[in-house]
Amino acid sequence: MSHEEFPTDRPAVVTCGLPYANGDLHIGHLRTYVGGDVYTRALRKLGQETAFVSGSDMHGTPVAVNAEEAGVSPEEFALEWHETYEETFPKFGVEFDNYGHTHDETNVETTKEIVRTLDENGHVYEKEIMVAYDPAEDQSLPDRYVEGTCPYCGATARGDECDEGCGRHLEPGEIEDPRSTITGNPAEYREQTHKFFRVSAFQDYLSEFLDRLEGTANARNQPREWIEGELRDWCITRDMDWGIDYPDGEEPRSSENTESGDGSDLVLYVWVDAPIEYVSSTKQYTERVGADVFDWEGAWKDDGDIVHVIGRDIIQHHTVFWPAMLRGADYGEPRAVMASGFITLNGKGFSTSRNRAVWADEYLDEGFDPDLLRYYLATNGGFQQDVDFSWERFRERVNNELVGTVGNFAYRSLLFAYREFGGTPDADLSSEVRDRIEDAIDDFTAAVNDYSVRDAGDAAVSLAAFGNEYIQQNEPWNLVDEDPERAAQVLRDCVQVAKAVSVLFAPVAPGTCERLWSQVGGDGSVHDVTVEAALSPPAAEFDEPDELYEKIPEERVEELNAKLAERVEAADDGAADDGAADDEAADDGAAPDLEPLEPDRIGFEEFQDLDMRVGEILDAEGIEGADKLARLVVDIGVEERQIVAGIKQLHDLDSLPGTRVIVLANLEQAELFGVESNGMVLAAGDEAALLTTVGDAVPGERVR
Repeated sequence: MSHEEFPTDRPAVVTCGLPYANGDLHIGHLRTYVGGDVYTRALRKLGQETAFVSGSDMHGTPVAVNAEEAGVSPEEFALEWHETYEETFPKFGVEFDNYGHTHDETNVETTKEIVRTLDENGHVYEKEIMVAYDPAEDQSLPDRYVEGTCPYCGATARGDECDEGCGRHLEPGEIEDPRSTITGNPAEYREQTHKFFRVSAFQDYLSEFLDRLEGTANARNQPREWIEGELRDWCITRDMDWGIDYPDGEEPRSSENTESGDGSDLVLYVWVDAPIEYVSSTKQYTERVGADVFDWEGAWKDDGDIVHVIGRDIIQHHTVFWPAMLRGADYGEPRAVMASGFITLNGKGFSTSRNRAVWADEYLDEGFDPDLLRYYLATNGGFQQDVDFSWERFRERVNNELVGTVGNFAYRSLLFAYREFGGTPDADLSSEVRDRIEDAIDDFTAAVNDYSVRDAGDAAVSLAAFGNEYIQQNEPWNLVDEDPERAAQVLRDCVQVAKAVSVLFAPVAPGTCERLWSQVGGDGSVHDVTVEAALSPPAAEFDEPDELYEKIPEERVEELNAKLAERVEAADDGAADDGAADDEAADDGAAPDLEPLEPDRIGFEEFQDLDMRVGEILDAEGIEGADKLARLVVDIGVEERQIVAGIKQLHDLDSLPGTRVIVLANLEQAELFGVESNGMVLAAGDEAALLTTVGDAVPGERVR
């Protein structure tokens, strides 16, 4: 990689994407915030100076629309949700060093300063464009006040993004067949002057930036199509009443100081001031603790290590628009972007209208420890993969891994050491156990530098599993009378492993690891020590331990599923009664429903007609002018085939040669973007996970 490994001698900032201040949080939302908190704590375990910041996204049409429906001002509406989020995040151990919001004075001034700099540096210009307008209501329709058809893929889209189709950012005036979301009236386009940011001037820089960018593969690969194709300039103003005035004005606009729809002034597009809140929130942290503790300018202007933790639906904003803005305003660039997958619930998307969700407050009201959910969200699959939540799977992982592995080892080891020796036996740590703990530290460190919160958690759980095997193999309870010195040695090793687990598992399970740290007699807080403490001698004396986790009984899962079903049924009945439409569009952090199974079955003979072969990719390259398509050359044993696949944005094409895949070989030939496609490569899910084989199947072998 282009950067030195963590820890570095530069200040780091970890940010989480700003939640829209317009609704309750559910566990789908929590994935990135838990992930960001785990990663921050893990960096600090390596000794990295780190600030963890975020804030509420107060502006934009989603807030304005919902405030209007609630009959309150946007500012009042958004502040209420902001305060709710401030209270909710710490309940799940998500502890930001600063949590601000985009409407506070610091962000207003920082936003204006950055936009002025962009303007002064020649990166902003005016342009006449066509914007949607509702003639019946005599008002402009920015962003989510307008819906229509995506001009690129034909899917239903909202004004600024094709969120149900190709995922492209849409500029004002691009959407086809526009209509007002307020009245349902057909909209028309009218000419208006807006401000544009010259993103196109940064095309070469952004291409080089993506080569340097670290983080998850989807964050590096998805934006390459936008960078390598025609990079269009970005409209950074909107005609609406809620937001930050373009710097010509002096105050942020609100419903109290503007008149709706007059078109005389412009506010900044929400995706201008939202990411700037990362800078503003870091500033506020420095103002509170002092620059000698953390220097925001050293982080943002002097080549600090900036890590953005986001949902994959906002990759484009963080890897195209945002780094270009930073570059144009003379700031540094992000080091890494970690983009998470979505979360489903029992295989279906979260639906707020149907109350099909596990709400953050609901989880806590059920009496579950927040560390249990943190563990599930952090370690259940790779960060960029979609994850399904079910109470059954939750119970299984808690009982088997947290109770059966981590909790069982810690309790049995410390309890036996306490009863026989009153604490840590007077013996030296064995070389075998020292080596195993050092390996766990190395695995933990590698996980941090690979941006894998799952592997960071697994390093500690695997160490606890080793401890279980070690104590079981050596049976110190049988050695106490027969060989007391050997018993002391084994238990000395086990206490050390328990202490190491408390240190390495603390980023994932901060509450329970603080208890474990106390049980082994650790001084101060486990969150103030680095990985070196995993090998420091445990206390000679400690108190009788208690169990860290409790098993979840099967009947609890039945109760929870019954409550969920009852809520969904009640919401469905209410929607039917009032004619409300179902809003299955994905929330932040939640995935849309999985497609239902096909009701019609095929016979075995029809299945035999499918000629599916093992293939090996020999070459892969993007197709010019196509957003998603790549040309593959695939060896299927008896011949080489050219196949067009929609994986251009989702895979690093240079890394595909040598990959084994499954090919539908007898599919009719087709021509896509002027390129002949002779077969189909099979893949699954929105991330186009390529289907492959386990074992040594060779190219040409048939799949049966």
